[in-house]
Amino acid sequence: MNYSYKGKVLISTPDASGDIFSRSVVLIVDHNENGAFGLILNKKNEQVSQTIGELFGFPVDVFEGGPVENDKIFFIVKGTAVNEYYLKINEEFYLTEDTETIIEEMINGRLSTENVKVFSGYSGWAAQQLEGEIQRKFWTVADVYHLDYTGFNDHNLWKKIMQNLGGEFLLWANAPEDVSMN
Repeated sequence: MNYSYKGKVLISTPDASGDIFSRSVVLIVDHNENGAFGLILNKKNEQVSQTIGELFGFPVDVFEGGPVENDKIFFIVKGTAVNEYYLKINEEFYLTEDTETIIEEMINGRLSTENVKVFSGYSGWAAQQLEGEIQRKFWTVADVYHLDYTGFNDHNLWKKIMQNLGGEFLLWANAPEDVSMN
């Protein structure tokens, strides 16, 4: 493996498939010779948000991390780690699956809900699969600086990043959701 996409953001190429990755922005949390692990930052799941909110006892926005293991919950947290079971994303953010500790810290006010983003499932790629998808132009890889991974990034995030990339990406940013209608 020559290059790791860890910490990079994948911007999906618009297509007519309409699957979960259509107009997605995916943060690559980990990438090595065995494959890649990422989370979709901009696809809120209303139904799961309501269910998890009832379970937690306070409103929670839950985002579709991806199509793999949707029964698993992941957290991106901003700040200092509150447990020992985490994966550092960068100096500011980390990932954990430690639901008990995160909920306890939020309930006790030691962790602000604004500093936590909840995901259901994840996006995963086998060895060399992500590299192949990038080569086939399914994804554009971007360094997006100053993006708050725990912020409420909705469907407009994809368009905003495409516009910032400029050039041919401006065409995609302004294309209709169903590109076959163009």
